[in-house]
Amino acid sequence: MPRVPAHLCECALGMLQGGMRTADVARVINCNVHTVRRLRQRYRETGRTADHPRSGRPHVTTPAQDWYIQTSHLRDRYRMATTTARVTPGTHNPSISAQTVRNKLREAGLRACRPVVRQVLTRHHRQQRCLWAKTHHRWTRQDWKKVLFTDESLFCLTMGDGRICVYRQRNERYTLELVVIADNLNAVRYREDILLPHVVPFLQAHPDMTLQHDNATSHTARSVRDFLQDRNVSVLP
Repeated sequence: MPRVPAHLCECALGMLQGGMRTADVARVINCNVHTVRRLRQRYRETGRTADHPRSGRPHVTTPAQDWYIQTSHLRDRYRMATTTARVTPGTHNPSISAQTVRNKLREAGLRACRPVVRQVLTRHHRQQRCLWAKTHHRWTRQDWKKVLFTDESLFCLTMGDGRICVYRQRNERYTLELVVIADNLNAVRYREDILLPHVVPFLQAHPDMTLQHDNATSHTARSVRDFLQDRNVSVLP
């Protein structure tokens, strides 16, 4: 039977003190007669209508195990919750669940997050970027329209690390046909599968255009540079 709300307990106690019968009180607040009797008995013993304090659900881990879980993940930030759960015995079960580990870590303010991946910028990199920005800061929109911007995206379609490389220009997402590279993109594949059949014909049809690609090793290889130079392809420095 559902628990009687606190305000109804107070009302029931008032009706009992006013001389109303137990059965009538139970009918008014829509509960069992035994519930009203226990309410009256509790008030006589404790002077209150609230329930007795309950111990609640027993803890699955001890304070020492909580400390072990937290320190283990502080020492190894890449440690998986399933690994900790597998080696941590519970107080009532042979092992604990990974969710219990996550709950204990959350209590300590530790949450699973993706590691931040950033490009390392040395002093030389910063100087080169500033120099590049100063060189092109006077370019107009018409100048930038003559640049063929290219980019790559990685897609993992399986549980493994079998990544799919999609080669596309900016603002072409979901709109134009993309060149799909089903494996790692090296200099040879970049030259034979991307530049030769796609990029070079486009630039030859638009001789005033300039190619832009990043400093990936497949782009900056000597064979790629020679290939572009032999075909008079201008590359944005």
